[in-house]
Amino acid sequence: MAPPPPPLRCAATTAHLSLLGSPTCLARPRRRCPVRAAVAVQAEAQPKVSLIRIGTRGSPLALAQAHETRDKLKAAHSELAEEGAVEIIIIKTTGDMILDKPLADIGGKGLFTKEIDDALLQGRIDIAVHSMKDVPTYLPEGTILPCNLPREDVRDAFICLTANSLAELPAGSVVGSASLRRQSQILYRYPSLKVVNFRGNVQTRLRKLKEGDVHATLLALAGLKRLNMAETATSVLSVEEMLPAVAQGAIGIACRSNDDTMMNYLSSLNHEDTRLAVACEREFLSVLDGNCRTPIAAYASRDKDGNCSFRGLLASPDGSIVYETSRTGPYDFDVMVEMGKDAGHELKAKAGSGFFDSLQ
Repeated sequence: MAPPPPPLRCAATTAHLSLLGSPTCLARPRRRCPVRAAVAVQAEAQPKVSLIRIGTRGSPLALAQAHETRDKLKAAHSELAEEGAVEIIIIKTTGDMILDKPLADIGGKGLFTKEIDDALLQGRIDIAVHSMKDVPTYLPEGTILPCNLPREDVRDAFICLTANSLAELPAGSVVGSASLRRQSQILYRYPSLKVVNFRGNVQTRLRKLKEGDVHATLLALAGLKRLNMAETATSVLSVEEMLPAVAQGAIGIACRSNDDTMMNYLSSLNHEDTRLAVACEREFLSVLDGNCRTPIAAYASRDKDGNCSFRGLLASPDGSIVYETSRTGPYDFDVMVEMGKDAGHELKAKAGSGFFDSLQ
């Protein structure tokens, strides 16, 4: 009778037995190959640790700004271009959670930034992407804002289904806006119109307009462009008709003040013309100690001669009182900061203390 055939073994087991030279390994010949394969698969499944965690609000516009920041970082630094190197983390802010009240009624500064700043200081994120118009004039201790991306169009868009401009709206028409800056300037020029509180992200406000909650609304053109929705604008208001909010259209990126790595990454993205213009406008706002109850507008830009042209406005919410000023000077950081400060002091003196007391 022929002897039985030898037992089958995988190549790895045969090699392993020949190395050991011991028959005791025959008791477990089949377990070694699958175990090694499982360990290899488990190692490959380990998630990649991100090099930068970006903190942002969760609105479509905020996410568009975070994605823009991520894309610029990837383009500027090869190590960030790899999959998973930059992570976007959504953080809910007070301003996002309370939508049924005017901004002026739910607290002053930092409604859209405080929770993100806290996450930054706690080390849960590495950088924070903000709309600069939402950033208070002071920064939390331990943070720095070394970067502004190139500024978008600063103008406001008029959106309406029945008229082409504010001037064409019939008397009594209702315009929706959560901005006292817009409210005061609308009522100053068109006192026959009515302005009501109108909050929510861009998509929510456009839906409410379509449903007939209001006859018209105003939105920042910069936001519509970043959302690829500029075609929804019925018309665009000039800065002469509607002076923008301080730092409107500008994105600011903050990091911890002791994080040299993040500061180096962000410095490569900074747009200096925007940084200087924003600094000028924010100094104007800081002097006036503007809050959600104070209609303030300002715009600094480089003119055709390369100088800084600045305009500032302070108004009462009902538009019955408007103070304006302007300045021109070299496009230089120190000069522009002083220009904004001086303009703020001028309007503060014109208005007098009683004006600000009436807004409390």
